[in-house]
Amino acid sequence: MSIALERSVGGFFHEVVEEAVRTQHVEVTEQATSYLVALLTEFAHPDPRRDDAFGRPLALLLHEALGTTGAERFQRLRALGDGTLYLTGFFGDHIETRGVDVGYVTNVGATAYRSAASMLRRPGGSEARDQSDNNVFAELSVKFEAFVHLIAFVAETTLAQQAKSELGVLKLYERWLRSGSATLAKELGARGIGPVRGSGGVH
Repeated sequence: MSIALERSVGGFFHEVVEEAVRTQHVEVTEQATSYLVALLTEFAHPDPRRDDAFGRPLALLLHEALGTTGAERFQRLRALGDGTLYLTGFFGDHIETRGVDVGYVTNVGATAYRSAASMLRRPGGSEARDQSDNNVFAELSVKFEAFVHLIAFVAETTLAQQAKSELGVLKLYERWLRSGSATLAKELGARGIGPVRGSGGVH
């Protein structure tokens, strides 16, 4: 990917994340906003190694990460938190249709971030606790579910912008069927489609 395109992707995600923060009314620090933009930009690049890693049970990945030490432990915990946040935000509807408890997945991601945050704590009483509580990973852990909703908004916005053909609109509708998202319903309405659940089909 060229530098120009890289900047374009990052710029796009920055705009959409800021819009998501406004519409979802979530209190987010500038540091966390930048982190989410960087995460989304990174995941826009296909990486077979990342896909292979998340083909394994999340509980096992968390157990393995916690069983390591030093830099490897931190990197594994961070990668698990990042991957879980992205997958739940972008593909939460698929997770549910497969019978996986989204709450469980969310808990794994929050735990990974919380454990990563604790590794940044410096020795020394209450000041150390403040240091841990104020880093970006602590914020990602505490607000994990809210950040999932932010990324879901980004996913829906991205899908809507790509829906320039009949196939694109169909994908938009299929995601609406699974999620019932008001954002997607609005996008479908703008295309002259009034989505209706039930035997009546779509109008």
